Amino acid sequence: MCGIAGTYLWPDGGPLTERLTKTLAHRGPDGSGQYRHAAGAGEVHLGHRRLSIIDLSETGAQPMVADGLALTYNGELYNAPELRAELESAGVRFRGTSDTEVLLRAFRRWGTGCLPRLRGMFAFAVFDERTGELTLARDQLGIKPLFLVRRGGGVVFASELKALAGELGDTLRIDEAALVASLLYYWVPDGRCAFREAEKLPPGTWLRLRPDGRSEAGRFFSLAEVAAEGEAIARDPARRPDLHAVVEESTRKHLLADVPVATFLSGGLDSSYLTALAARHQPGISAYTIGFRAEDAKFEAMPDDLRYARQVARRFGVRLHEIEIAPQVQELLPRMTYHLDEPIGDPAAINTFLICSAAREAGVKVMLSGMGADELFAGYRKHLANLIGLRYQRIPGVLRRPVRAAVDALPVATARRGYRSVRFAKRFLSFAELPEETAFRRSYTMYDHDELAGLLNPDLASTVDDVLTEHADTYHDNTLTDFVNRMCLADARLFLPGLNLAYTDRSSMAASTEVRVPFVDVEVVRAAFSFPGSRKIAGRQGKAVLKQAAERVLPPEIVYRPKGLFSAPLRAWMSRDLAPLVREVVNDGELVRSGFLRREALQRLVDEDASGRQDRSKHLWHVLTLEYWYRSATQGAS
Repeated sequence: MCGIAGTYLWPDGGPLTERLTKTLAHRGPDGSGQYRHAAGAGEVHLGHRRLSIIDLSETGAQPMVADGLALTYNGELYNAPELRAELESAGVRFRGTSDTEVLLRAFRRWGTGCLPRLRGMFAFAVFDERTGELTLARDQLGIKPLFLVRRGGGVVFASELKALAGELGDTLRIDEAALVASLLYYWVPDGRCAFREAEKLPPGTWLRLRPDGRSEAGRFFSLAEVAAEGEAIARDPARRPDLHAVVEESTRKHLLADVPVATFLSGGLDSSYLTALAARHQPGISAYTIGFRAEDAKFEAMPDDLRYARQVARRFGVRLHEIEIAPQVQELLPRMTYHLDEPIGDPAAINTFLICSAAREAGVKVMLSGMGADELFAGYRKHLANLIGLRYQRIPGVLRRPVRAAVDALPVATARRGYRSVRFAKRFLSFAELPEETAFRRSYTMYDHDELAGLLNPDLASTVDDVLTEHADTYHDNTLTDFVNRMCLADARLFLPGLNLAYTDRSSMAASTEVRVPFVDVEVVRAAFSFPGSRKIAGRQGKAVLKQAAERVLPPEIVYRPKGLFSAPLRAWMSRDLAPLVREVVNDGELVRSGFLRREALQRLVDEDASGRQDRSKHLWHVLTLEYWYRSATQGAS
């Protein structure tokens, strides 16, 4: 795992690449390198910051140059040993043992045809000295980031947007539509970028730039196609894979490293399953878990995940490290906003950063995470809730109306404690009677159409419509007939790369730590869509097929425990630690003063949350993250 940057046919590209690379030092504290070469009428410059994971010697250093190719690469290839053996059988000779060299030799032999063969997470740039062409590529599922700005026939790219914004800030304009989208979702979807001139290379694609200024793009992986192929397999039980075997193989491959590897262990199904499998192959492996201040957990009505994590650790001989999260959130908030690149309003980013920081201090560079299982196997409450919503709509309206009135009258919290069941009930009734796509979107986004439009400057009303249309277009852009798998596909295309993988990458790399996600593996994804929705949600059990697979190693009390949370006690933070900051943002924040947000609408959110009538803690947390991001972006551009 590393940081990459570079320029192609860009004025003063050498000094710019050097500065970009320096900004990414936290992604690779173990070494740095730079490459320069003439490219037609201009030059190409590649920069690299190294976090040494595989082949710690100089033979793994980057940018790597061989066979007329120069490569700067961020990621890990878990099938590098197999690719290496195939290349060696064809007469290719290797200098070292790094997966970087495997990728470089594979690209020389197969060009972009090598991309479908790669199993791992990656973003890279490769320059061909013979043709003068630069090719950028990003992994199938968007695990690793790659930001770029194109002008004329040139390009500048980097692993993080902050590097580009820091150097090009005077010429980059904030994309207000991206900020509107971030308010809806509490993150910026992968198809948008917070600055208009910047873009994210889409997952599963490549971009080639030529010295004559022309460019060419291609796609080597399509989630919609994989899901459609899986639906055909799902109709025939005999063709479905052994899910446990697929997950175990992926976990084993993700342990490939020349440095210590540890796991996240929340005590929930996904992290417990991966930790148990990892312990089979690396006995005595370390795991890291989190706990919260008792008063915060009570106010938030959070489950006691810690006792389950301890149980798993004892059972499988895992060395458990417990971290209590009682952070100075006022100090961490601006720091996390900086590292996250774009306004991302999920406080789980703080958890990831603190866990990875603790692991790094203990000498751990690589962590395994259960990220992705909920999206692919319908494990979120929203998946079950949307199914229940279809049944709820069949209840006569005369019976539904008094239910809604009763739930509306209930408080989500009192002065001393919160009520999760009431919060869930209010959330459910906010979408239960809506059409399918609208209901699914509303089940995990922050506002409905009118609420979002009412929060914003009236001039942005058409932008709200555009953002909602984008969600509908993505949701319907497939041939699936299975409702549950349609939700899973939408999550894998929107929720996973836009939020969870994004904050995981940026938060972990801020602590110079690599996080690997065995569930977000091309073979696990193919397996996931090979099961019908009825095997994913059975009765009131989400992730049913994954739970059946996990029963082969985990005890039932772990497999079938209530769903845990990898989140933070937001209501406690908002009512205590962050209350003064919320008042400041409402009364004198840049978003309000600029006219982007309406003060009266924002104050209404604050009042509803303070009274306990509604849970607006997540809304307000995201407003704080957006405010800090906006301040930084506008000050940088001034």
